[in-house]
Amino acid sequence: MVLPRTAKINDKNHLEIGGVDTVDLVEEFKTPLFVYDEEDIRSRCREYRANFKASDFSTEVIFAGKAFLSKAICKLIDEEGMSLDVSSGGELYLAKSASFPMKKVYMHGNNKTEKELNEAIDAGIGKIVVDSFDELDRLSRLAAAKGVVAEIFLRFTPGIKPSTHSYIQTGQIDSKFGFGLESGDAMRAIKKALELDSLRLVGAHIHIGSQIFNLQSFKKAIEVVLTFVKEASGTGDNVLRELNLGGGLGIKYESTDEISTISEYCKLIIDNVSKEAASHGLSFDKVMIEPGRSIVGNAGVTLYSVGTIKRLIGIRTYVSVDGGMTDNLRPMLYNAVYEGLIANKAKDLPKERITLAGKHCESGDILIKDISLPRLELGDIICTPATGAYGYVMANNYNRQPRPAVVMVKDGKTRTLIRRESYEDLIDLDV
Repeated sequence: MVLPRTAKINDKNHLEIGGVDTVDLVEEFKTPLFVYDEEDIRSRCREYRANFKASDFSTEVIFAGKAFLSKAICKLIDEEGMSLDVSSGGELYLAKSASFPMKKVYMHGNNKTEKELNEAIDAGIGKIVVDSFDELDRLSRLAAAKGVVAEIFLRFTPGIKPSTHSYIQTGQIDSKFGFGLESGDAMRAIKKALELDSLRLVGAHIHIGSQIFNLQSFKKAIEVVLTFVKEASGTGDNVLRELNLGGGLGIKYESTDEISTISEYCKLIIDNVSKEAASHGLSFDKVMIEPGRSIVGNAGVTLYSVGTIKRLIGIRTYVSVDGGMTDNLRPMLYNAVYEGLIANKAKDLPKERITLAGKHCESGDILIKDISLPRLELGDIICTPATGAYGYVMANNYNRQPRPAVVMVKDGKTRTLIRRESYEDLIDLDV
């Protein structure tokens, strides 16, 4: 459940993914290396599309590109019949470069620049999710200058504080995102949007956070936002005809994590929207969700090579690898916890307790603290599972470290999604 769905241990005692030996991958592509299981990603896309269906409104599954985005992923998502959300001009540019259908693109961001909004308008994207009064003014002015009417969602903060790390809670009252319901800003934003001729208000958007295990948080959010939609609509038809409930379904980072399935999540969303809409006398043309982590998170792993083993007798054993906070910032950013295994000794039993350290000039550059593994030797290949989301997209060049390559495997074949950066790439922008 933590490793990709096609993962297995082969007769060489090596970890294999998508029919490809990870030791062979390291020999060809070196480390650090991100590896994605294509079949895993496609199967999760199909699960979402098969389960997120309703009889009384249309549905749409939108991939949250911030989790992991590349040209190949854009093409895969399109092939699987999904839409795409982007959160910056750079992500939009990537989607355009991959020939992703612009009408299936939604743009997010709490501080979209004029440049980004102009790019979104010129690209003809489907919807812009407006996050502030400043943005309403800005987008209205830019759309009017181009003689177009921009279709928008308004992002609301429903006051829900799910059980997840505070850094990835986004729906509480004290948030940099959206218009607050309790403050009255949400109602004021609706009234203002309806007065602006160059904008067409289409629907409501909420996103309460990420890596959420308790589905009741989503249920409560639906209750709150539909009560508000009813209030905003008065006695007439819905002012907000479409409803985007964001993403946030948690995944397994540790074998002991108790998660909900995609089908359970989809059923809860559909059932509760239908129930609450009926109780308030509302109807929706379309309901959307925006999964990201739950599609690519467990489909990806990172491979490292052991370069230094430092045994501090009576204190700790540090095993340092050739990556760290430049390719996986999550443990340093919000204490994310990972499991690990030795890819070239996959069946060997644990024999020592170690701390897996990165190679960078920070004491906090620790990937996994206190993990039991087989006896380690220089050159062993460490695999950290569940790095498919918010791994490469958060990668950085601290200490002028080149970012890793990204490959995808399927049916015994490998293809490169993103090549490894070179030293020449690192100084290409220097003047």
